[in-house]
Amino acid sequence: MFESLSERLDGIFRKLKGRGLLREEDVVAALKEVRMALLEADVNFKVVKDFVERVKERAVGKEVIESITPGQQVVKIVHDELCSLMGGGQSKISLAPNPPTVIMLVGLHGSGKTTTAAKLAKGFKKDGRRPMLVALDTQRPAAIEQLRSLGEQIDVPVHSTHAGDNPLNVYSGAFDIANREGRDILILDTAGRLHINEELMRELEELKERARPRETLLVADAMTGQDAVNIAKAFNERLDIDGVILTKMDGDARGGAALSIVSVTGKPIKFIGVGEKLDFLEPFHPDRMASRILGMGDVVSLVEKAQAAVDMREAMSLEERLRKNIFTFDDLKAQINQIRRMGPLENILSMIPGLGKHMKGLKVDDRAFVKIEAIINSMTKEERANYTIINSSRKRRIAQGSGTTVADVNRLIKQYVAMKKMLKKVRKGKGLGLPQFRF
Repeated sequence: MFESLSERLDGIFRKLKGRGLLREEDVVAALKEVRMALLEADVNFKVVKDFVERVKERAVGKEVIESITPGQQVVKIVHDELCSLMGGGQSKISLAPNPPTVIMLVGLHGSGKTTTAAKLAKGFKKDGRRPMLVALDTQRPAAIEQLRSLGEQIDVPVHSTHAGDNPLNVYSGAFDIANREGRDILILDTAGRLHINEELMRELEELKERARPRETLLVADAMTGQDAVNIAKAFNERLDIDGVILTKMDGDARGGAALSIVSVTGKPIKFIGVGEKLDFLEPFHPDRMASRILGMGDVVSLVEKAQAAVDMREAMSLEERLRKNIFTFDDLKAQINQIRRMGPLENILSMIPGLGKHMKGLKVDDRAFVKIEAIINSMTKEERANYTIINSSRKRRIAQGSGTTVADVNRLIKQYVAMKKMLKKVRKGKGLGLPQFRF
């Protein structure tokens, strides 16, 4: 996420921060580089022009030039302006005073509407609400089936009828059922097309007039850059959207859409999709995202993810076991599962302040965790509890059962033993040296 832009900006500001005294021409030269970096990140030209002018107006002032740490002052100004560019503060979903709250998702085919609908529903369910999904893409039977399948995975009801039915009638039926069953959130998965056309817009306008949604949210693919911005502008002009959900942010190294959409449409980004799993939808915080772009990390989001992923009873049980010097392969597997619940490992590491610049060019492969789990799952209960009984023949059986090699099994055992030693040192207050899992 924002990898290429972060690298460019880090290089520019490192030079600025290395100077004890900043002249006006130094700031102007740096801002020219910032301008090029933003344009290369596919940020809208007018947005870049206005952004650089605002930063320049503040950065060449007496307050910065005569500051003890002028380079840091410029970085702070850029951070504040990036935050402002992306909306200033978090914009939450507005809930209706009288349920159900109707949320209408719109967007082009392939932008991730159906998966996003399920992700939203799962998030609302975690918050104690009773959502219901409504399949309104009645021209595509596959879309209806996909929503039904996702609804089953998260145990949320899906209202759908037969392919070809009138979406207005399908919505009316869903609304009646929601009222009868006490469903307080109604998420409408509407039809999309491969391109914007009059038929699609007219259909969505009619649906919006009938449903009167509390929130009309555009789901846009962040990886399409300026196309996503143009699509957002077109949908906003016809439907007066309330906000945007940017999907596939984990694959967007440039970030042009996220940095342009708010300025172009005047509507906030409410969520970002950071992975395919149904847990990987995050509320959008402009200030935290600005910090990540500038390599400052995002400790608040990291802590929130950890709190959501960690089962306190499991944590207390593990603490008790560690006190007794017990740490088995089952414990290791449980810890890996908690880490994986927090999201893609690259995203987690990027939230740690100062770590971003050390990760340049490093590709963190989450599949290493899959391999570790496969090896542990191929062990017997006795082997997971006592690694010392795993002899050569057992290693061959474990490797065959997990689809790995004996070398992989040996490597995991070696790293597991190193982790046990490290935990023993921590328990005795001797500090630690973290083992690295490599596959």
